[in-house]
Amino acid sequence: MTATLRTIREIAVGVYDGPHATPELHDEGAAMFLGIPNLLPDGRIDVSAARWVSERDLPKWNRRVTPQSKDIVFTYEATLNRYAIIPDDFPCCLGRRTALIRPDPAQVDHRFLFYYFFSPRWRAQIDEKTLTGATVDRIPLTTFPDFQVLLPKLAEQERVAEVLSAYDELVAINQRRVDLLKDAARRLYREWFVHLRFPGYESVPVKDGLPQGWHRRTLGELAPLNYGKALKATDRAAGRFPVYGSSGIVGTHDSALVDAGAIVVGRKGNVGSLFFSHLPCFPIDTVFFIEPERVSFRLFLALHGLNFISSDAAVPGLNRAYAHSLPLVLPDEAIGGMFEEAVAPLFEQAQCLTEQNVELAEARDLLLPRLMSGKLDVSSIRLPEEATT
Repeated sequence: MTATLRTIREIAVGVYDGPHATPELHDEGAAMFLGIPNLLPDGRIDVSAARWVSERDLPKWNRRVTPQSKDIVFTYEATLNRYAIIPDDFPCCLGRRTALIRPDPAQVDHRFLFYYFFSPRWRAQIDEKTLTGATVDRIPLTTFPDFQVLLPKLAEQERVAEVLSAYDELVAINQRRVDLLKDAARRLYREWFVHLRFPGYESVPVKDGLPQGWHRRTLGELAPLNYGKALKATDRAAGRFPVYGSSGIVGTHDSALVDAGAIVVGRKGNVGSLFFSHLPCFPIDTVFFIEPERVSFRLFLALHGLNFISSDAAVPGLNRAYAHSLPLVLPDEAIGGMFEEAVAPLFEQAQCLTEQNVELAEARDLLLPRLMSGKLDVSSIRLPEEATT
């Protein structure tokens, strides 16, 4: 695969940034405000905590540019190397410290350019040209159009993008299936333990709001929280055991602190975040964990209904004594066992899909630098769905 060096200026209609300020933001509005937190390291746009700009304010915030589909939005200050493609029918505006590239379709496939931004060659260029400031690092937008991209012919770009996109599309399909499986488990939990419509509920007497044989207990009584252990990134050894912080898996280590089946609860940072570890894992000191012998899928789902934020707490974080005082409902043994049997296949299937996604992402990440460097004959690369038939 032959390729030539081209500048961003040569292959883009333009490079634009937004206003260097923040508008009044709302929980709903005319357009999503694309800030750094909304751009994930893997190239996705996170809408879970979206803030919105009103229709009245939108013309001001889109005065320089109105983002459109196939534009590539990126971060240029503070948190660098975040990139995402603007999807179809996605009203948004640029936030502070974000900018966008509008690729010229006659010169470059927008998907190829997006993947190129994840290549070692591009990342090395960013490292070389980043301006280090007293408070934040910055990519200079004045010279950014002169940054270089190694481009093959357009047809070869399209094939590379097709291969890499196929992996991401399979990951997205699997993730949607995971979300549906988890939603099914949550719905069943609500039906049985919130609305109390469990199998045979019609014939079970209810007293003080609870079916006969059920009890009210506290979290501390049922599943005490254990402190995680400090483990700096520099002290972690390469291994297969996930390291959990309050944002989820933050790395791996060669040994585990707790066996498979533990629940991890955010203590600092993302207070009350919840993770179920299907593997032995190492919870660090920003989280609590519940020992596997105390864990059930029902408990994991029940924890999502607790308010872990104490309004009386003077210091941000999850107070262990407060968490231990939170109320839980304990069903009788028969109903509890039936529920575990019902939801276990849902969690197991979700875990299998999650593991498939890890393998797909690893395969894509191995392919990406070789495809971008031209070391692989792109015509011989099979799409992932082709490889499994």
